[in-house]
Amino acid sequence: MENIFDQQLKELIIKEAPLADRMRPLDFAEFVGQEEIISPDKPLRKSIEKDTLYSVILWGPPGSGKTTLANIIANKTKSYFQPFSPITSGVAELREIIKIARDRRRLKKQKTILFVDEIHHFNKSQQNVFLPFIENGTILLVGATTENPSFELIPPLLSRSLVLVLNPLKNEEVEKIILNAIKDRERGFGNLKIRINRGTIKALVSYANGDARLGLNALELVVLHTAPDDNNIIQINEQVLKEALQKKILRYDKKGEEHYNIISAFIKSMRDSHQDAALYWLARMLDAGENPRFIARRMLIFASEDIGNADPMALLIAQAVAYAVEQVGMPEAQLNLAQGTIYLAQAPKDNSVLSGLGKAMSDVKEYGNLPVPMHLRNAVTKLLREIGYGKGYIYPHTDDNRSGPQDDLPVELKNRKYLEEVPSQFKEEQVED
Repeated sequence: MENIFDQQLKELIIKEAPLADRMRPLDFAEFVGQEEIISPDKPLRKSIEKDTLYSVILWGPPGSGKTTLANIIANKTKSYFQPFSPITSGVAELREIIKIARDRRRLKKQKTILFVDEIHHFNKSQQNVFLPFIENGTILLVGATTENPSFELIPPLLSRSLVLVLNPLKNEEVEKIILNAIKDRERGFGNLKIRINRGTIKALVSYANGDARLGLNALELVVLHTAPDDNNIIQINEQVLKEALQKKILRYDKKGEEHYNIISAFIKSMRDSHQDAALYWLARMLDAGENPRFIARRMLIFASEDIGNADPMALLIAQAVAYAVEQVGMPEAQLNLAQGTIYLAQAPKDNSVLSGLGKAMSDVKEYGNLPVPMHLRNAVTKLLREIGYGKGYIYPHTDDNRSGPQDDLPVELKNRKYLEEVPSQFKEEQVED
């Protein structure tokens, strides 16, 4: 004979929808987080409540509330709400939806809100399909994306939409969502006897890493796969949580926004000579499975761009790290990467290689193909010598009377300085003079 717990568990499973979907807020009163865009005084909130919505792009990480906002829009407006996913449907289906929306507007005087989840899955050519119908009011577009719209969406689409940034949820916000799910009797686990201590809640929140969906999925997994004790109480502690979840998943897309954000943080921390921060960002990349060759290549670039000849050994160290990555392999090469990171972070910084080359490149673009001065040309034939090639060239190794370099630049760039200082041997000779 099945007990009360088994009956309650069956009822939850019969509901079919995952906990994260069941707990999705239906209105702003239930919505947790993102006050910057959904507070009562914010334009988006006002436009939804007054049914005067405009086309928007919601950009944020997974579990930050993009789809939830779309559902609230569906509940709060009189417009026809049409969800669409480019992952499961293509442009042909989209054109049919737009055709129906046009007829709906003409015959029923009803607007259509087209919610396109993961809109970045449309390539840039396909995104053009939206433009005329946003322009003429056939559809109001609500697009959701986890990718940077600046890179993934075409400028005409961005210019016709308001881009709103959703941030990862704060720990206290994720905790509130999880506790609500534990207590909710209609959509959550409120009808079960669950005992979970404060430390385990904190561990669950840490695992979620700002992603409400991930936190709720983890809670559901642990609850449904933890047998109750003799009193039908589901005892959830940190050990149970660890066994169920195995490993914390850090948000890191090796092809997306977070990839570029973290490598940027790594480089800038080394540039700031902040060795501890640099090690942290290195650890983040290594934990997420970043390609170590990519990290080593960026360190090679950094050695010349940000250290240069302030410490010429930096380039050799970075080269040695890159070699070690190839010869040793992971996971041991993590140590080589860490050693190189510490050295580069501690090294003196100088960007004259970058700035000097940049100035020279600027002159190349401005002046074009300036002729090589005659004394620098290679006189390989009698004819070339007769017309002046190589004439007047001073061989530095045999001429001790020089006070500085020859006029080795084109005439138009005479005395141009790309670096702040001339080589030290010339400075010393000038002092003696």
